[in-house]
Amino acid sequence: MTRVLVVDDERPALEDLGRLLETSPNVEEVALAGGGTEALRLLAAAQFDVVFMDVRMPEIDGLELGKALARFADPPALIFVSAYEDGAVSVFEHGLTPLDYLMKPVSRVRVEQALERVLAGGVGGRGPAAGQRAGGREEPLGLDDDGAGEIIPVEHQRGGATKLLDRSTVLYIRAEGDYVRIHADSGRFLVRAALADIEERWAQHGFVRVHRSYIANLRRAVEIRPQLGGTVTIVMADGSEVPVARRQVAELRRRLRM
Repeated sequence: MTRVLVVDDERPALEDLGRLLETSPNVEEVALAGGGTEALRLLAAAQFDVVFMDVRMPEIDGLELGKALARFADPPALIFVSAYEDGAVSVFEHGLTPLDYLMKPVSRVRVEQALERVLAGGVGGRGPAAGQRAGGREEPLGLDDDGAGEIIPVEHQRGGATKLLDRSTVLYIRAEGDYVRIHADSGRFLVRAALADIEERWAQHGFVRVHRSYIANLRRAVEIRPQLGGTVTIVMADGSEVPVARRQVAELRRRLRM
């Protein structure tokens, strides 16, 4: 029996696939997630044997989510679902090797074939996941440095390569469930890490926790913009805005000597 998570930002497609899986004799439990962020929250709270996920989704797409799942200590099997034929090409170009790839609208026959692949893949229904590191270790890339280095290695979405970021190019960091998304001049990067750990390790480099979900690099801030209700937002060098919690405003002003 298999525990399944289905991820799709299109509600009708999400519910249709969920119904097919719920009536399968090989499935014990089905959970539904309307996007990558919700999926990460569910995966942090419970263990699943297989994840059926759409390739194209806003914010965290299936390709990025697949790479994140591959770094789990005990990763679930991956099955991609898409309405586009070129989606399969994108999956393999990004170094992902799912157990199956289903085209929408998904048929019951194809669902059962995919589940059979999962059950044949290993104990508890878990097959090999894409890009798993040797020893199955979960490792937050580049966030455990001792503060001396300025180059931060992060896994890049394209081709499974590791991109080297200069810490000074990081604008801010946002919490997303059990992960953080690093916003830098060269792009956005999803990393499995705790915001509190980054707050502690990067404080000496000008990174400040300004909100329960945000850490801002004050060295890259260009403006403090007042908001209604007595709070403010920090405008970063690229024009993006980072919210500041009301209780953090006084401390921020003290740091900036305002």
